[in-house]
Amino acid sequence: MEQEQREQHVYDESQIQVLEGLEAVRKRPGMYIGSTSARGLHHLVYEIVDNSIDEALAGRCDRIEVILLPDGSVSVRDDGRGIPSGIHPKMGIPTLEVVYTVLHAGGKFGGEGYKYSGGLHGVGASVVNALSEWVEIDNFHEGKEYTERFERGLVARPFKEVGPTDQHGLYVRFKPDAEIFEETVFDYEVLLKRLREQAFLNGGVNICLRDEREKQEDGTYREDDLCYEGGIKSFVEYINEQKHCELVHPEVIYMKAENENWVAEVAMQYNDSYNEALLTFANNINTVEGGTHEIGFKTALTKVFNDYGRKYNLIKDSEKNLGGEDVREGLSAVVSVKLTEAQFEGQTKGKLGNSEMRTYVYNLVSEKLAEYLEENPTVARAILEKAMAAYRAREAARKAREATRRKGLLEGSSLPGKLKDCQERSAELTELYLVEGDSAGGSAIQGRNSRFQAILPMRGKVLNVEKTRLDKVYSNQSLIPIIQALGCGIGEEFDIAKLRYGKIIIMADADVDGSHIRVLLLTFFFRHMRKLIEDGHIYFAQPPLYKVYKKGTKAGNERYAFSDEERDRIIAELGGVNVEADRYKGLGEMDPEQLWETTMDPANRTVLRVTIEDAIACDETFSLLMGDKVEPRRVFIEQNAKFAENLDI
Repeated sequence: MEQEQREQHVYDESQIQVLEGLEAVRKRPGMYIGSTSARGLHHLVYEIVDNSIDEALAGRCDRIEVILLPDGSVSVRDDGRGIPSGIHPKMGIPTLEVVYTVLHAGGKFGGEGYKYSGGLHGVGASVVNALSEWVEIDNFHEGKEYTERFERGLVARPFKEVGPTDQHGLYVRFKPDAEIFEETVFDYEVLLKRLREQAFLNGGVNICLRDEREKQEDGTYREDDLCYEGGIKSFVEYINEQKHCELVHPEVIYMKAENENWVAEVAMQYNDSYNEALLTFANNINTVEGGTHEIGFKTALTKVFNDYGRKYNLIKDSEKNLGGEDVREGLSAVVSVKLTEAQFEGQTKGKLGNSEMRTYVYNLVSEKLAEYLEENPTVARAILEKAMAAYRAREAARKAREATRRKGLLEGSSLPGKLKDCQERSAELTELYLVEGDSAGGSAIQGRNSRFQAILPMRGKVLNVEKTRLDKVYSNQSLIPIIQALGCGIGEEFDIAKLRYGKIIIMADADVDGSHIRVLLLTFFFRHMRKLIEDGHIYFAQPPLYKVYKKGTKAGNERYAFSDEERDRIIAELGGVNVEADRYKGLGEMDPEQLWETTMDPANRTVLRVTIEDAIACDETFSLLMGDKVEPRRVFIEQNAKFAENLDI
């Protein structure tokens, strides 16, 4: 028997697989586009658009047009140079075919074709081809039109010359492969946000997005033309418009420096909020994890304001220097650099590693911002006053934190009295339920699996942190228990390594009050523990809306519906006669067994993970819904009221 098992698991030369051509991409798509979810699907469009953006960076393209087509495909057209039309000297096949079928083939590895480039450096077009049901290309290059079609990465209609043309550029159409992707329907809003970002970063380039899948009520297709002559200055103005805040100074501060290898741009403007919005880019790639350009900007910003404050005695000799978080409170800024040999850290290119960009951006901001403050003393004083107020609030927060700590409230050994902890100590295996109300909390405590599920009942509304500084958080009785239970601290003391629970599940009633509690908690996590959301630790529980049962049947035969549609389907399945559907008014109506079975049992429950797909959009939404401005919130409600469901009126 042992001999037979050994023979079945032979490991020799025959076990070594060689994946030819684009086969590797289809075998492991996540290695190339991150995932096969909706995020990976939209990434395909970004890759083709990025190639057109590279043409714009080279000064050869003014307009890019993206169209969502009725058959589920998408087209990208630009007015650039097109792809060289000859036979590739090394590969011996048409150059267009090389670009779309050979990994790591492109014009961005040196030479004069592209000075600055983002994208996947030669794998973008071929990866899109590999992961599409089909790709069709019309190439307009040097007065002639050429065409070719591919199906799942293979040539389906050979490269051929169509004839003379007065057009120039590239027209690419592709349909994502349903065999690869979990979802193949493009989201217009997701694409619009990304394309708007690219239009800001490439001032003067016109990017058009049109949806031809369905006409609007007026018989036209939805279309957005994006062109911003102001570039990243317009980007900062847009960010502040979406935040609905008062501006500290009316004009965007703009700085730029360039030489033969690098270009660095900075645009910044302060508003009266307590939150910063700093976005950094390298070769049009959003460096969400920052990098050397971000460090250079932050370091110079802090130094310039401290130097100015000391010079004009706005910061007294007896006072400490302002911290980085002080001078960035209420700041909206975009830092964009372009460099010939960008070095990114990590496969997702989330962090720029070029050490020289730290010095380059630091010198730019140190020189230009200092000049601006000297020439605009009114603006300088307004910003410094805000930074000083932030400093004083930070000191108040430190004192409040120390006072709270002296009482033992924030120590790791001190847990909130209402917390019913679990037996398991490994964070990877544990869950913390934040439960609305003592009644539901009691049911959850009785119904839970105490081995790995902890329960923290919450009473009353959580503090709206969008309207308060950190010192108020430390004295708030609704938030202190949550901070205690999680154990990882908040703000500058946050340390995710100390997190006590791998899943934090918000469980609130399916009504207006429950929705409000969810938003308030999300606002708190987003502003003070954002890493919890970014790393996927925050979830929403999904309790049922209805208990459906047939009159006269024994207890235990109930079925549960999580939507009106599911309720109607279950009623139909039960015959529709003598069937009742009771709407739950709150979690407290469920006994422990029902709560466990429907909402807490990992084998049966549905939980929604909260993700940050777009940090700008999240920031805008929290500012809009939770900020001080009433009018923008009223407009938002009027525009979105038609989408509201299950209103508790």
